[in-house]
Amino acid sequence: MPRLKLTLEYDGTRYVGWQLQPNGVSIHARLAQALEQLLGEQVSLEAAGRTDSGVHATGQVVCFDTPRVLPLKAYGRGLNGLLPEDIAVVRAEEVPPEFDPRRWSHGKRYRYRVSNRPSRSPLRRLTHWEVFAPLDVEAMRRGAAHLLGRHDFSAFRAADCQAAHALREVRRVVVQGASGDELSITVEGTAFLKHMVRNLVGTLVEVGKGRRPDTWVAEVLASRDRKRAGPTAPAHGLVLEEVFYGDGPPPRTPGGTADEEDAE
Repeated sequence: MPRLKLTLEYDGTRYVGWQLQPNGVSIHARLAQALEQLLGEQVSLEAAGRTDSGVHATGQVVCFDTPRVLPLKAYGRGLNGLLPEDIAVVRAEEVPPEFDPRRWSHGKRYRYRVSNRPSRSPLRRLTHWEVFAPLDVEAMRRGAAHLLGRHDFSAFRAADCQAAHALREVRRVVVQGASGDELSITVEGTAFLKHMVRNLVGTLVEVGKGRRPDTWVAEVLASRDRKRAGPTAPAHGLVLEEVFYGDGPPPRTPGGTADEEDAE
């Protein structure tokens, strides 16, 4: 039975997130509906991670099995003709039967976008966190350097995070852009905790506003206390850009594999 891997791009504005929920329409529901129309049957979908309400993606990965054999282009042009205009398949591949989009992940990259103009931006309001106070980008970069490496990120996890532990490895944190314009904060790591990226961003913005020194980020990390960190940045600024894979699942080291909870 073929196993298909789809890479999705979507605007999460109108959805309650990836996961099926009773309180609104999810990305999962829309994709499942389109696949049922295409294949003439229901399929079980597995995703690389859950994106929360309002979170966007350019590289969400979804897998399913189907007894039907269709050309890969059917999952591009054909499926895109059935999906709403804010969800699209950007790549379709056949993968080994044992491929698991979550457990085989070697890491993920997220980008968080901030609009730092002194006045509101109608075109950025659904894709950026609008921060009107000028941000010290260099201070944010210095603060971000403290987050690199393998640490206990308890200070940056959501209160209702169900992950068994908070040990995670952050490979890269890059702050780009200029004060008074547009900024992006790119975070790449092996796996993430619930709201981890948004909490990291909220903390770095506190530094950028001059409310805290850049060394405060290290103090927050060492405290393992969520109450010490900055606010949770709004969901709509976050984009799941890419999920990384190798030839098989990564070694099962603490913090090196994805949990059910994710960065959104």
